Amino acid sequence: MTERTVTVASSVGLHARPASLFAQAAAKAGVLITLTSAAGKSVNAASILGVLSLGISHGETVTLSADGDGADAALDTLVEVLSMDLDKQ
Repeated sequence: MTERTVTVASSVGLHARPASLFAQAAAKAGVLITLTSAAGKSVNAASILGVLSLGISHGETVTLSADGDGADAALDTLVEVLSMDLDKQ
């Protein structure tokens, strides 16, 4: 299993628009991505409702994990997504 830890840069965290953009990017990854909050709750990163249910705030550290072919590239892409302020995109 491959993992990456990243701090959420969006000024409102992963709510509404940022969560939607992130979930769409995760769905396009081609591998199952798991998003885990600092509190330890995990969801499918491609599920907008799952992502929203975590209530992730600006500055919170999250863990992304995936397994299989393309996992490293997919996680690198999603780390870039979370490192941007998606409210300004």
